[in-house]
Amino acid sequence: MTGSVLLLHMAGAVALLLYATRMVRTGVERAYGTALRRNLRGAMDNPLLATLTGLALAVALQSSTAVTLLVGSFSGTGIVTGLSGIMAVRGAEVGSALLVRLLSLNLTLLVPICLLVGTTTFLATERRRWRQMGRILIGIGLLVLSLRMMGEASLPLRNSSVLPLVIGYLSGDPVTAFLLAAVVTYLFHSSIAAVLILVALASRGVISPDLGVVMVLGVNLGSSFIAPILTRASPPAFRVVPVANLLVRGLGSILVLLVYLLADPSIALLGTTTSGQIIHAHILFNVLVLIVGLPLSRLILRASEAIVAMQGSQQEEGKVGPPPIEESSALNAGALDQPSQALANATREAVRMCETVEVMIERIIRLYEHADQSEIDQLADLDDDLDRRHAAIKLYLARITEKRMTDDEARTCQDLLGACVKLEHVGDIVTRNMLAHVQKKLDRGVDFTEEGWRELSDFHAAVAANARMAFNLLVTGDAETARQLVMEKDHLRAVERETSNRHFDRLRRGTERSLETSTIHLDTIRDLKQINSLLATIAYPFLEREGALSTTRLRNTA
Repeated sequence: MTGSVLLLHMAGAVALLLYATRMVRTGVERAYGTALRRNLRGAMDNPLLATLTGLALAVALQSSTAVTLLVGSFSGTGIVTGLSGIMAVRGAEVGSALLVRLLSLNLTLLVPICLLVGTTTFLATERRRWRQMGRILIGIGLLVLSLRMMGEASLPLRNSSVLPLVIGYLSGDPVTAFLLAAVVTYLFHSSIAAVLILVALASRGVISPDLGVVMVLGVNLGSSFIAPILTRASPPAFRVVPVANLLVRGLGSILVLLVYLLADPSIALLGTTTSGQIIHAHILFNVLVLIVGLPLSRLILRASEAIVAMQGSQQEEGKVGPPPIEESSALNAGALDQPSQALANATREAVRMCETVEVMIERIIRLYEHADQSEIDQLADLDDDLDRRHAAIKLYLARITEKRMTDDEARTCQDLLGACVKLEHVGDIVTRNMLAHVQKKLDRGVDFTEEGWRELSDFHAAVAANARMAFNLLVTGDAETARQLVMEKDHLRAVERETSNRHFDRLRRGTERSLETSTIHLDTIRDLKQINSLLATIAYPFLEREGALSTTRLRNTA
């Protein structure tokens, strides 16, 4: 086998591994995302439970980075404390390391079982939860298959004449090996994939135990940079937990590398095989970081907050002032003579509307819990910004229609205009309706029952997840996403009925707090349902093009 063919086989195996991991994570998020978020909120008050929850989430989502981003967003919105967020991420890193141990076992028999059962489940039903379960099983089958492909692709490497030279150089230069592993891990955006590649190479005798341990430490360094870089444009509060993880895991990997190189300890206790020693070194490092990080958590949190605050002040110093809406607009008048380019510009500006609406939906639920006048004013300002962008896009699209367009371009223009109208309407519902409910709750000094608040926050979380799906659809135009969005609309309608029935049950029992908050509770559910329905209609044009949309919901009685 030539070097290029060998590289192609290995690249294909790695690509399948990354895709399978993403497939499992997507299935878990779609099927159990709301439940995971609810349980995360409830478990984060206790540091030990936060750690265990982070560990379980990392195994379920197949990614410690995904957990870091999720927990960071909860910390940023005030749902959990920064300290609990740091502990959850520490547990997630241990969970990710333990998952590598699990995937390194001989799971060959799982491939046909998971693919057969998963595909049958996915194709045999339209029920959302079962289809996502099928997706998860297919992803697991493909993941195990990719590991087998990786092992087979690495077999010829033992007879390579070039590789021993490369490995020999890296063995003599551990710093370069450490940095190389960090860069590769960041490019993969997955520490699991990076460690599994090392395990595959080690199992074929390609790399030595000492080099494997050094590169595992590099993997942990590279992985610690992923979340901070992905959240670099987020509000400061959202960046605290990712930065804390970088401080603990990133600096920890460097310190452990220095100790390892200076002390030169024996790694025989880590296992009898090279692959086992690499896996156990990965687990041991993350457990060690967890133990050492426990007493230092408050100090790490303060340091992270100081770093984020310093970055924010530096960014503010570099700004002369907020640019007017026209200067930051993607609506380039010079592109109007090219309708396809102009429509792309309008789509970019519509995406900015989506980002604004997403922030408004996320912030409004915080105000129900802790009303703050400054945040209420900021939300009103966001709606003003949304209205300006909507008016600008509407005028821009009107000018595009004056040009000669193809049928597809005309249809895209109409669909984009309809989507922007719906986004602007969502903003109005948040600021005119839901903010009024917040003010009413504040004026009356009432609180929801524990059960009522859980129902309300769960319903809001489902709407927020569907909103993100609708925003993605506007960019990708994916028919499967459109179908999923409409199915979620029907699912949420059923949830709304169940929620209302439970609320009326509490009213019949005479629960005092339910009586005090009844109108606010029901009106909020109604507004969230209306928001979800508006965003779901963004999917209709995409489904209509696929011929997947019926013309009427009326039953034929003829």
